[in-house]
Amino acid sequence: MGLQLGDTAPDFAAETTEGTINFHEWIGDSWAVLFSHPKDFTPVCTTELGYMAKLKPEFDRRGVKIIGLSVDQTGKHEKWADDIEETQGARPNYPIIGDSDFNVSKLYGMLPASTSGDPNTRTPADNQTVRNVFVVGPDKKVKLVLVYPMTTGRNFDEVLRVIDSLQLTAKHRVSTPVNWRQGEDVIIAGSVSNDEAKTIFGDWKEPKPYIRIVPQPA
Repeated sequence: MGLQLGDTAPDFAAETTEGTINFHEWIGDSWAVLFSHPKDFTPVCTTELGYMAKLKPEFDRRGVKIIGLSVDQTGKHEKWADDIEETQGARPNYPIIGDSDFNVSKLYGMLPASTSGDPNTRTPADNQTVRNVFVVGPDKKVKLVLVYPMTTGRNFDEVLRVIDSLQLTAKHRVSTPVNWRQGEDVIIAGSVSNDEAKTIFGDWKEPKPYIRIVPQPA
């Protein structure tokens, strides 16, 4: 079974394009996004890696580290980075894990535990399930899991939106409604009684007793 929300993200040591890391140590007190790829030199992934390089300042501003993974050696990642820069206008400015032994992909439930052999003989279709996004909190718990097909590019603006919600709701006793964006109204968490809510939030709008709407906490 794959990872569930609230599970501890498996720790691992791996070679990356920026040297060897231990995942939990690398995260430190930050948030982290791990996004995976089935193979180097694949078209959709090329666009994603380039876009993430452009978006990195937004993740930095939120205290979020980003790290890629592909089921190939780091030497191939470096050559792929040349193509990414040429075609997307940005070079990966974050580490990319070389998962040629399938260790991380198996730890995170993206490939069967029985997977083995030479990664160079495997096609993207063989690794098509390695198309996940994991958001991990400073507590090393999994906060979000997204799984995409190979034919559909990921929406990393949505990942940022979810991180904004996760970081807000981790600090305040609120939830965020459909399509919520930074600065919009939020919902008082159901675990907060009306008496507590009066102390914490003062007044609120209440279209139904179970929907208590307040401005986003500062």
